[in-house]
Amino acid sequence: MAGQGVGGECRQSAPSRRFLARAALVTASLSVAGSLLGLVRDQSLARLFGAGRDTDAFLVAWTVPEFAATLLIEDGLAFALIPAFSRALARRGQGAAGDPVRSLVAGTLPRLALAFTAVGGLLAVAAPQLVAALAPGLSDPGLAVDCTRLTATCVLSFGLAGYGSAVLRAHRRFLAPAAIYIAYNLAIVIAMYALGGHWGVRSAAFGVAAGGLLMVLVQLPTAVRELRGRRTAGAEPKAEGAAARPMGGPLLACVLLFALCRQSQVLIERFLASSLPDGAISHLNYAQKVAQIPMSLSLMLCTVTFPVVARALAEGDTERARARVERDLAVAATLVLLGTAAVVACAPQLIGLLFQRGAFTAQDTAATAEVMRVYALGLLGQTLTGVLVRSYFSAGRATWYPVGAMTAGIVVTALIGAWKVGSWGVTGIAGANAAGITVTTVLMLAGMGRRSVPVRTPLVLRELSRPLRAATVAAAAGALVARLPATPLAGLVAGGATVTVVFVVLGRALRAHGFATALRSVRTLTRRLAHVLR
Repeated sequence: MAGQGVGGECRQSAPSRRFLARAALVTASLSVAGSLLGLVRDQSLARLFGAGRDTDAFLVAWTVPEFAATLLIEDGLAFALIPAFSRALARRGQGAAGDPVRSLVAGTLPRLALAFTAVGGLLAVAAPQLVAALAPGLSDPGLAVDCTRLTATCVLSFGLAGYGSAVLRAHRRFLAPAAIYIAYNLAIVIAMYALGGHWGVRSAAFGVAAGGLLMVLVQLPTAVRELRGRRTAGAEPKAEGAAARPMGGPLLACVLLFALCRQSQVLIERFLASSLPDGAISHLNYAQKVAQIPMSLSLMLCTVTFPVVARALAEGDTERARARVERDLAVAATLVLLGTAAVVACAPQLIGLLFQRGAFTAQDTAATAEVMRVYALGLLGQTLTGVLVRSYFSAGRATWYPVGAMTAGIVVTALIGAWKVGSWGVTGIAGANAAGITVTTVLMLAGMGRRSVPVRTPLVLRELSRPLRAATVAAAAGALVARLPATPLAGLVAGGATVTVVFVVLGRALRAHGFATALRSVRTLTRRLAHVLR
C-alpha cells in the first residue's frame, strides 16, 4: 500500500490490517521493553531502599509523575489532541487552505507549554503543603518535600512529551512515542545506582527529572521532521483556524478532569495508607505496578487504533468506528483476563522473584502478594474503562458523562476504603479500588450510544462473559498448581502454564469471539517478530 507504514503517515483513510499489525508490533515491543525497565526500576528501588520510611517518602513525591503521565501522556491530553490532529489531517487531506496541522500547533503548543511551566513551578513552591495534604501521617515529610520539588519538573517535560506523542500518533508514527518510557525508566535506574550512595532516595527523584527531559528529546527530531515535511506548499500556518475548534476549553476540561478523577484513586490510597505502619504505601505501590502489567499490555492495541477511530469519525464513517471499538473491547478484555488469572494464581511467586532481595524481606513479599491479588480483581474494569473512554472522546467533542461515571467510582473507592482500612488494612484499600473502578465501568457501558461510538452493549456484555468464566476457572486451577513446587520459579512456571492451558481450552469451548481474535493477533505479532529477529 503506497504511502503507508509505521514510520510515516498513511495517506488512505482506512489503514490496512497489515499496517495495524506492524504498528501494534512496534508499540508492543517497545512498550514491553519499557515495562520491563519499569520492573527493573521498581526492583532497584526495593533492593536499594526496601519498603520503609525512605521509600514511602519517595512514593509520595512519585504522585506527581504518576498524575502527570496520566493527565499529559497516556490519557487526558491525548484524548483531546489526537482527535484534534485527526480532524486537522482529514481537513488537510480534503485540500483545506493553508496547513490545518501547523495551524493547530501554532494555536495550542505555546499556551500549553506556558501552562505546564506555571503548574510545575507552583507544585515546587507548594511542595510542603502538597506533602502534608497527600500523606499527613508520613514519618519523614522533609524527605518527601525534597523529592517532590525534583519530580515537579516533570509537569513541563511530560506535557511536551505528551504533545509530541499525540502529534506523531495522529500521523500514524508509533516508533518514537513507544520508546519514551525506555528512556525514562533507564534514566531513573542509572540515577539510583550512580547517586543513591550519596543522595539516598533523592536520586530516584532526580532520575524522574532527567528521564522526563529524555522523553522529549526522543521524540523531538521525528516530530519536527514530520511537521516540516508535511507543510502545504505556498501556505503559511495560521494561529487560529477551523482545526482549533476541537481543542476548545470544554473539551480540555472534560478530558483533564476525567484523567484527574481516575488518578485520584492513587491519592485516596496513599492518604489512607499513610496512617498505617511504615511500608504500607510501598506494598500498595509494588502490588499495583505488577498487577497493572496485564492492563498495560492489553491496551497497547488501543494506542494504535485510537487515531484510527478518531479519523473514521472525522470522516463520518461511524460504522467503521463502531466495529473497531467492539473489536478492541473483545480483544483487550480477553488479554487482560488471561493476565489477571495469572496474577491471582501466582502472586507470591511473582513478587518473590521480582523483589525479594536486599532490603525487601519475605514479610514484604507476603504482604505485597496479598494486596496484588485483590488489586487484580479490578483489572478488567480498568481495561474496559481505558477502551471506553477513548470512544467517548474520539469525536473531539466535550462530554461530561465519563467524568460523572469516574467521579461515582471515586466516591465508592473513598467510602469503602475509609470503611475497611481499619479492619482490613492495605487489603481493604485495594478492594476499594477494585470496587470503584468496576462501578465506573458499568456506568460507562450503560452510557454508550448517542454520547459515544454506538457500540452494541448487550452483544459486548455477552461476549465479555465468556472469557470471564474461563479466567475464573483458570485462576483457581493455576493457584492450586503453583503451590506444589518447592521454588518460586518452578511454581510460577507451573502455575502460569496451567492458567494458560485452562484458559485456552475453555475459551475455545465457549467460542469467545474476543478469544479467537486475540489469538490471531498474538500469532500475527509472533510471526512478524520472529521474521524481524531472523
